[in-house]
Amino acid sequence: MTVQSVLLPVFAQIALTFFLMVWMARTRFAAVGAGHVTIKDLKRDWTSWPERPTQIAAAYHNQFELPVLFYVVVLAAIITTQADFLFVILSWFFVVARLIHAYVHTGKNEIRARFKAFLLGAILLIVLWVYFFLKLFIGL
Repeated sequence: MTVQSVLLPVFAQIALTFFLMVWMARTRFAAVGAGHVTIKDLKRDWTSWPERPTQIAAAYHNQFELPVLFYVVVLAAIITTQADFLFVILSWFFVVARLIHAYVHTGKNEIRARFKAFLLGAILLIVLWVYFFLKLFIGL
């Protein structure tokens, strides 16, 4: 596999993270501009944000949990030249699961649907790591 094809899902995951960061900033600035929260409120209590900016911020912060392990396995697979077609497919499935998770989280935020999307991503990430391990140490 080419480095570009292995890294493309990483760029997609990073794009999701940056998108959520900008969206979070816009909703936070809008909340301050609309007077829903004041700078003085925020100086002493970050929980003062209204629900919508908090919801988007939570989705943004989630991008620094499971995806960190995704970045590590992709980097390790590139360095050890263990990334193949199945590895890239699993990477894309993981990114799609993260997109679904973010969509649910920033939408209706239905906990069961959000958990299912999270669990799907977690399982895919575990499978990705196990596959990498087997390729590296067993020669799969």
